[in-house]
Amino acid sequence: MEYNLIIEGKFKYIEIGDGPPIIILHGLMGGLSNFSGVINFFPKKNYKIIAPQLPIYELPLSKTNIETFSKYLHEFILFKKIKKVTLLGNSLGGHIGLLYTKNFPDFVNGIIITGSSGLYENSMGGSYPQRGNYEYIKKKSQEVFFDPKVATKELVDEVFESVNDRNKLIRTLSIAKSAIRHNMAKDLPSMKTPTGIIWGKNDTVTPPNVAKEFNKLLPNSDIYWINNCGHAPMMEYPDKFNEILIKWLNKRKI
Repeated sequence: MEYNLIIEGKFKYIEIGDGPPIIILHGLMGGLSNFSGVINFFPKKNYKIIAPQLPIYELPLSKTNIETFSKYLHEFILFKKIKKVTLLGNSLGGHIGLLYTKNFPDFVNGIIITGSSGLYENSMGGSYPQRGNYEYIKKKSQEVFFDPKVATKELVDEVFESVNDRNKLIRTLSIAKSAIRHNMAKDLPSMKTPTGIIWGKNDTVTPPNVAKEFNKLLPNSDIYWINNCGHAPMMEYPDKFNEILIKWLNKRKI
């Protein structure tokens, strides 16, 4: 489904619905369409969905890192005049959300992470040694999911284009290294914000033990599992993901 992308100043974003705001934070190789199930569902439940397009490939290389994206998110929240928000992030987006929550806890009602980096991540490959090989990229894209059919040709084409674009590749590697450097294990125990952890039981990028470690380190967290599911539960099981998420929001009165 195509969404109306709003462009205001340096910000590009989707905004749908009315009610308490949920900001979606997409991953390094994932776009806003990865959250189409969430975007279509939650406005019907009286939540406002806001999904900014993160400037993954647009910043100077020296500023292409987790810290800058967290600051960008704060600028966006201030620009939108949002006083309290719920964050939802997958993979890199979860990591950005966690760092933002650490730095600006007064702005965050709650955060939901799924397949988040921040502790450990098994990336597609340090330098994409076979990046010109479409079948290799297809295979690696399929491995992200429990059901390889979720890696549609359109999705594989997007990944293939990204890793074969020198500008995008350099920034992808820079962000991946930044995520590894910015391990949050020492930060998490002091973060009191309610945190929902929704994880695929068969995630090979951020395996289940990563979710358990997040749950152990975050003092105010709840963990939920989706069976036969990989790194992006909101894509493989959108209905189940939404069911868990709305249950958690109601439980936490968010």
